[in-house]
Amino acid sequence: MNDTLTKPPLPDHLAIDARSPHHVAAVFQHDIGIRFNGNERTDVEEYCISEGWIRVPAGKAVDRKGQPLLIKLKGRVEVYYR
Repeated sequence: MNDTLTKPPLPDHLAIDARSPHHVAAVFQHDIGIRFNGNERTDVEEYCISEGWIRVPAGKAVDRKGQPLLIKLKGRVEVYYR
């Protein structure tokens, strides 16, 4: 009964893009929150806790494949399950 409630541990490096080697589908079964420099962020595409950075879209700009252009912001990253 508790097997459905167990959540996988949050990885140090996680990406939303399924093509990335850092994508872990089991984590996305649950709602996660990301706090960057003390502020809640909802637009994070990728993060790394140990290196202290997140990648977020740079406005409405897209590359030639239609994927958003990402910028890297450095700071304190906290990740948690909601």
